[in-house]
Amino acid sequence: MPAALVLLAAGSGTRVGAAANKVLLPLDGSGDPASSALGLSLRTALEVPDVHRVVLVVRSGDEEAVAAVAQPLLGEREVAMVTGGETRHASEQAALGVLRADIEAGEIDVVAIHDTARPLATPDLYTTVIGVAREHGGAIPAAPLTHLSTRDLQPVAGALVGVQTPQAFRAADLLAAYAQAAADGFDGTDTGATLERYSPGVRIVAVPSTQLNLKVTFADDLRAAAALLS
Repeated sequence: MPAALVLLAAGSGTRVGAAANKVLLPLDGSGDPASSALGLSLRTALEVPDVHRVVLVVRSGDEEAVAAVAQPLLGEREVAMVTGGETRHASEQAALGVLRADIEAGEIDVVAIHDTARPLATPDLYTTVIGVAREHGGAIPAAPLTHLSTRDLQPVAGALVGVQTPQAFRAADLLAAYAQAAADGFDGTDTGATLERYSPGVRIVAVPSTQLNLKVTFADDLRAAAALLS
């Protein structure tokens, strides 16, 4: 049974220091919007095999700019676009609303949710988290954290990891968890937090990843992503 992919692109450019949404900023200096975090993330998503639906969650007012990036990349493929909410959780809820009928009809077995601000995620990482979610219930990429210290600058001991995306979960469990969250008015920090709260029986497995799957948050991250691409 095929999966569905959700690409979250409803953020802003505030911390990057840009007036536009950060995921729309070209990363290679060419000015080509296809080289933006959104363009790279969508291109990768379209390479993932056995995918039934792709949903783009966009910020209100960004619809035309996102369509301008997406349309040249699609070819014969179709991507659904939905306006996101004020929070990540609300944006995920909007995407699940688009996928609800297909999930309930049994046409989608796993949903993978990805931040387009992580433009260097690979098709293999998607494939891995989807496969692990099919087997166990949920999968979250995790990468070792280094150079951490406490307030008094003492090195942090022990193995710590940073949670990344794409995060994948069995579709029926995801839909049920978000329905309960909506009823309670719960707003999770990420997809995994909502599943842990409302579907505690779902096993969520950490999938090894690396710091190369970086998230563009500040201006330095834009430069780092551009350097890695080149």
